[in-house]
Amino acid sequence: MNTAPDSPSGHRWLTDQEQRVWRAYRHATTLLEDHLDRQLQRDAGMPHIYYGLLVGLAEAPRRRLRMTELAMQAKITRSRLSHAIGRLEKNGWVRREDCPSDKRGQFAVLTDEGVEVLRRTAPGHVTAVRQALFDRLAPEQQKALGEIMEIVAEGLQPNEAGADLPWLR
Repeated sequence: MNTAPDSPSGHRWLTDQEQRVWRAYRHATTLLEDHLDRQLQRDAGMPHIYYGLLVGLAEAPRRRLRMTELAMQAKITRSRLSHAIGRLEKNGWVRREDCPSDKRGQFAVLTDEGVEVLRRTAPGHVTAVRQALFDRLAPEQQKALGEIMEIVAEGLQPNEAGADLPWLR
């Protein structure tokens, strides 16, 4: 493949430095996600995405969110959320409630059992995150990483109507 920044066809390829950064990012994020998934499967029998859903509900008023809002927070499609909530319901950690003001809408509600799972699981998860990420970075690197990720996320989450975002699919 042509790795020159510009090709005769006008396509702008990644520079060697950009390619190194991109591959390092992919490598690190894949390993980090796998590390966190394995820790949560071992400690709580759930993948990282499910843990994030439970945390989102735990932080919400009355431990409940509209399904559409939960999908938006988790950055996942509504069908993936519905499947995940179904699995969490089977475990007794979440229940669904109909929305009284919108017959098509539903709430996901964190149960007392779900709160207990989070209480037991959170310390190990925080330790895994800390050891895998924060303990490896100096405070100024942590700050820079946060700023970089905010810029990237902002660019990928446009505000205009009709944006193709997972939770709108």
